[in-house]
Amino acid sequence: MFTDLLSGFWSVVLVVVFFGGSILVHELGHFWAARWRGVKVERFSIGFGPRIFSWRGKDGVEYCLSWLPLGGYVALPQLADMSAIEGEANPATPKLPEPGYLTKMIVFVAGATMNVVFAFLLAIIVWQKGVPVSEDMATTRIGYVAPTIELSDKSTVESPAAKAGLRVGDVIRKIDDVEIEAWYDVLLTLMTSSGTTADGRPKAELTIERDGKLLQVTVYPQISGIDRDRKIGISQGYELIVHSLTAGSEAEKAGFRPGDRILRTGEVLILGYPSWRELIEAHTKAPLTVTVRRDGAEKQLTLPPLADPKGGHGFSFTVDSRMTHPTPFKQIADNVRQTFRIINSLLSSSSNVGLDKVSGPIGIVNIFHKAATAGLLPLLSFTILVNISLAIFNLLPIPVLDGGHMLFATIAKLRGRPLPSRLVMGAQSVFMVLLLMMIVYVSTKDVQRLSRDSTPEKPAEPAASAPAKVPAAPATPPASAPATNPAPATA
Repeated sequence: MFTDLLSGFWSVVLVVVFFGGSILVHELGHFWAARWRGVKVERFSIGFGPRIFSWRGKDGVEYCLSWLPLGGYVALPQLADMSAIEGEANPATPKLPEPGYLTKMIVFVAGATMNVVFAFLLAIIVWQKGVPVSEDMATTRIGYVAPTIELSDKSTVESPAAKAGLRVGDVIRKIDDVEIEAWYDVLLTLMTSSGTTADGRPKAELTIERDGKLLQVTVYPQISGIDRDRKIGISQGYELIVHSLTAGSEAEKAGFRPGDRILRTGEVLILGYPSWRELIEAHTKAPLTVTVRRDGAEKQLTLPPLADPKGGHGFSFTVDSRMTHPTPFKQIADNVRQTFRIINSLLSSSSNVGLDKVSGPIGIVNIFHKAATAGLLPLLSFTILVNISLAIFNLLPIPVLDGGHMLFATIAKLRGRPLPSRLVMGAQSVFMVLLLMMIVYVSTKDVQRLSRDSTPEKPAEPAASAPAKVPAAPATPPASAPATNPAPATA
């Protein structure tokens, strides 16, 4: 119990350090740039709203920790009047001249720049240490094509993958001209795709490799699951490895050993647990000959038929893993592409991605906690994604955000005189209200997801040799080590 408490406490500390640190470095960017360019800094706050505590430093800056941990701000009365959000400036502060356009742009962009620098430094650590990646998430090979798929309304139809003629062993190279390098790319690209037919049905163009040839396959994804994601009914292909055997089980009696690699049954290729389970459940009246690789040589073993197809033979499986060392530039570039892909899908009227799929502070903290529990490298990888996303989001030309300030400054520069203060303050106030409403909305969805994930499911009969249910992975490309009984990631 003490070990669990210590582990939980440590993960909370890591969440505070890296999540809070991501906000801190952003505000430090504005702070340092303002001091460098001679701009008056009135207040430096982590969080919004009423202050938990504050103090005024010898430099005249009021430093605050506030109750709403939705970000932070540096009050710069010379650059933007944000008194409605940040509070009134010190009345003793004399009227100061407005800084030049270059100074404004440097100060406004400095926050995002610091996030990118912070992400790059963390990416160097990941590059040097390496990232453990399990084979099931590193592959782009199809391991199972579901015959049917369940829709959001619980009805069942023929799966788009089966209808399009996709096969076990096909390797996915592109989806809608997006290069596919890992299974996470398959999941994300399908989820964020916005292709549609003339009558509005979801549509995706896959480039696959089959028998050494590239083929173009058109699939028509269905809206599936409680999250209403685009799915086509495939899961990843990987070599299934025996992890352990139940003492006295039929698998042990048949001669299987830990480390055996399941290759095929007869002429049927086995690429992952779903195809194995389907074969096991289909052979309840006759023995099943299984070809495995052991110590570099192939060996055939025979499993007896199962009297109860839900019982199992006593297997537990795992997958291979390897260490990868992606360069900092590749890590940053991958996260930039992912962020823009999600933004584009949010803005596209033909995609199925809406604000209900966006994580707010609650969801982000939850993912931080999961990553921290998984280890330092997954935590660093997610922190890199958060900082890149934070940098890009803050540079969007939306009032209240840094990009909005830059937009106002640029318009004023082009028109040769400042914008009316009432117009600027009104736009800031309106968009701040909209931003807070959005945060409340996505936080409500976060709570619903957390409640759904934490609600115990009704016990069901175990499938033959079924892998244990594992927690849902965060919606990021985390570093992943091999897990016992990995669950399929269905696209």
